[in-house]
Amino acid sequence: MHALKNTWFTCWTLLGGEVLSRALTSLQLKLVNPTQYRFEHLATQLKWRLQEGRGEAVYQIGVEDNGLLVGLSEGDMRASLKTLRRMAEKVGADITLLREREVDYDSDRNCRKISEVLVRKVPDDQQFLDLRVAVLGNVDSGKSTLLGVLTQGELDNGRGRARLNLFRHLHEIQTGRTSSISFEILGFNSKGEVVNYSDSRTAEEICESSSKMITFIDLAGHHKYLKTTIFGLTSYCPDFAMLVVSANTGIAGTTREHLGLAMALKVPIFIVVSKVDLCAKGTVERTVRQLEHVLKLPGCNKVPMVVASPDDAVTAAQQFAQSSSITPIFTLSSVSGESLDLLKVFFNILPPLSNSKEQEELMQQLTEFQVDEIYTVPDVGTVVGGTLYSGVCREGERLVVGPTDEGRFLRLKVGSIHRNRSACRVLRAGQAATLALGNFDRSLLRKGMVMVSPKMNPTICWQFEAAIVLLFHAKTFRRGFQVTVHVGNVRQTATVECLHGKEELRTGERAVVCFRFIKHPEYLRMATP
Repeated sequence: MHALKNTWFTCWTLLGGEVLSRALTSLQLKLVNPTQYRFEHLATQLKWRLQEGRGEAVYQIGVEDNGLLVGLSEGDMRASLKTLRRMAEKVGADITLLREREVDYDSDRNCRKISEVLVRKVPDDQQFLDLRVAVLGNVDSGKSTLLGVLTQGELDNGRGRARLNLFRHLHEIQTGRTSSISFEILGFNSKGEVVNYSDSRTAEEICESSSKMITFIDLAGHHKYLKTTIFGLTSYCPDFAMLVVSANTGIAGTTREHLGLAMALKVPIFIVVSKVDLCAKGTVERTVRQLEHVLKLPGCNKVPMVVASPDDAVTAAQQFAQSSSITPIFTLSSVSGESLDLLKVFFNILPPLSNSKEQEELMQQLTEFQVDEIYTVPDVGTVVGGTLYSGVCREGERLVVGPTDEGRFLRLKVGSIHRNRSACRVLRAGQAATLALGNFDRSLLRKGMVMVSPKMNPTICWQFEAAIVLLFHAKTFRRGFQVTVHVGNVRQTATVECLHGKEELRTGERAVVCFRFIKHPEYLRMATP
């Protein structure tokens, strides 16, 4: 006998096949050919599972409640899949067979199978599941090229053609190096098929066709732009981080720093080894071994998992979301397309970290929107981009924005709302969007401000205490030092006022430190204990 425990919080087990008790036999018969009452019960159960998984659920067919792999005969498996398809149609969802394998049970010579099926809601009213993935890695490791291939649907020519659409500035095109934060989207429809610019002209079309959206936050790899990369990690609240490592250079430049930043901020990280088409097989294996060695060090304590097949990709996605210690490693090429499909399978199945209950709790709180970007758009006026931390924001809602240099909060009215470049009437907690503010004076706004409900009665902060770990410093860290502080979307220079219980700090030491902002007050939230 074999035992398999469910590794995903949205998993639910369908029972079938020969079973060992009369009660389970009855359940199997009703599942294969359910009565109308039983079918309605199963459909209601599926609807609840989809709500729990924010539009996604994985069903394991042929597995008992205790994780025992019983398996089903060919006929019973077909009947169970047919029942599941009818259930999905009733609740407005589609099913995709992820994987199927044969099992041995009690020396039974008949072929028995278990199946894993993804059930996903058909998109409605732009309420697709949105996951944010920060893209990290050293300069020239192939980050922007990989994103270009994934989002445009065309392989690179080996000279960086795929990345040209991602660059925002002329000097980025000329040097081939990202210096700013850009966003790219990759969609998956309810059947698990990729939706990108290869078959959609605009971002709006991708949003309309997708049940699940991966928003890539393309960050800078050069050490000169490290502050920009840190701001992207702290401000945009990524769900996951993808560390891209070039197979021919291995762990070089800012790779270790980016890995350390993601771990310090507790962002789950997986690794992509790119440019395998440029190297011999031995070079790729040496780079993978180098990564495995670093991940297993006491400072990381990760469990590397090399993904070599679609089955590995399914398992990696499920275990990665369940355990923060699992670190999947992909080896691929943006030029030849080798193993690119494994990464797409991984993204398709990767579940959200928070369930619907946690999101509902955030939505019940008062509105708080973090201002990360500020634009002036012709015929629209002032536009701000950022993430809704809590509450719900609607068109026409009246909020206050601040704090200003004088520590005040100013009243304003939200005009239109756009998510992924398409119009949206309601913004929910955890979603990123741009808000049009009409003729509100742009000079009164800056990055790091918040837009909150007037009922919140927000307060300003000049001085705050924080528990810190000194990751690295060439000398000692003491009172009077000036540092750049990143707290969420806040980035400002602050002075060290005092260190509680210590005179100075050295690399690797911890302390509670009192900081004071230099330029203007900020809005900060107290950490939950």
